[in-house]
Amino acid sequence: MKIVCLDVATLGNYNFSVFEKFGEVKLYDVTENKEQVIDRLKDADVAMTNKVVIDKEVMNSCPKLKLILETATGLNNIDVDYAKEKDIIVKNVAGYSTMSVVQHTFALIFAFLNYIPYYDQWVKDGKWCKSPIFTDFSRILTSMEGKKHGIIGLGSIGKEVAKISKAFGAKIYYYSTSGANKNSEFDCLELDELLKICDIVSIHAPLNNKTINLLHLEKLKLLKDNAVLINVGRGGIINELDLAKIIDEKDIRVGLDVLEREPMVENHPLLKIKNKENLIITPHVAWASKDAVDTLMSRVYENLEEWIKNGK
Repeated sequence: MKIVCLDVATLGNYNFSVFEKFGEVKLYDVTENKEQVIDRLKDADVAMTNKVVIDKEVMNSCPKLKLILETATGLNNIDVDYAKEKDIIVKNVAGYSTMSVVQHTFALIFAFLNYIPYYDQWVKDGKWCKSPIFTDFSRILTSMEGKKHGIIGLGSIGKEVAKISKAFGAKIYYYSTSGANKNSEFDCLELDELLKICDIVSIHAPLNNKTINLLHLEKLKLLKDNAVLINVGRGGIINELDLAKIIDEKDIRVGLDVLEREPMVENHPLLKIKNKENLIITPHVAWASKDAVDTLMSRVYENLEEWIKNGK
């Protein structure tokens, strides 16, 4: 059996040697175009992909392909319907990064509430050395206690965020992007009301027809002064051109781990804002703790093992 992983670089330093018990393992850090995909999978029995597209053309060009292992949850990079027609099994992994994303959510929230980037630079610039007192009040820290935290998307990650935020003393509200999610523990609000009243708004929703461009300029204008907006869901939920504009017009603080296009494009409007202190961007790393990657790949291993044993 030949097993090919098309984008090893997206999985950190994971050791793939455990897969060698099943056959030959071929690893590629990145696969940049369809020609490479076809060339690398042309004699493969099993393909592993995180973000590399495996479409109808690829499948038709790779007659030995029997199994596609998605090293993520989303399957938008695979033509699942055509794979079914071709009797190619497709298996993904869900729920492996919940706590990793939750942790990153609070890392971004607390970075703003406690002014971590500001004070880190303040000390390194030597300003504490010159201070006449032991502390500093050039920025005023605030606690989560008593804050109103609005959660957009109350799925598994959103619920964990709600639970932890509540433990810090915040009042939890949520907006169901599907309209189907009901939770008696927290107050459900319409989006406009949530944006108007909440001190913290965090996004934990998928990107779909109901969430694309959900927060455009008119919605962003509803945010309270000094509100904290976090997106660890999907890029495209927030209109990034409008966001760049509103950050320079309104006193809001924004933490992003996802963008509409990844990697970030050069000359992105968010790189040109004036109020740079009010924006933190991390490169889609919320999911990628060592624990999460290890859990992900152990389940990919189990998916492969199950297919070998049971053909499904």
